[in-house]
Amino acid sequence: QVQLVESGGGLVQAGNSLRLSCAASGRSFSSSAMGWFRQAPGKEREFVATISWRGGSIYYADSVKGRFTISRDNAKNMVYLQMNSLKPEDTAVYYCAARGALSGSVRTTEYDYWGQGTQVTVSS
Repeated sequence: QVQLVESGGGLVQAGNSLRLSCAASGRSFSSSAMGWFRQAPGKEREFVATISWRGGSIYYADSVKGRFTISRDNAKNMVYLQMNSLKPEDTAVYYCAARGALSGSVRTTEYDYWGQGTQVTVSS
């Protein structure tokens, strides 16, 4: 079992930055690949970034590549998403997710645990 709690969302102007955090509890965190997803109103949940269990493999959606950075600290049971150069189209609820595998995935169906989400709103 892994419990996830996101924080760090808020309202920012376009071009600014936010750092999302995901606090995980549970013994299996360090052997779990992690992902960040987002869901805008009226849209399906979409992949943002994923990181393998030790952080050696990272993958980003094309829409955020070069602007967002995913990282993890297994000693602290934390996952982060640094978001720079934010755009209005980045507005969404952002979710942290964990999967019972060492490697990451872009598919929502391959994640076993989800946080409650944190709202990010980017104004133009």
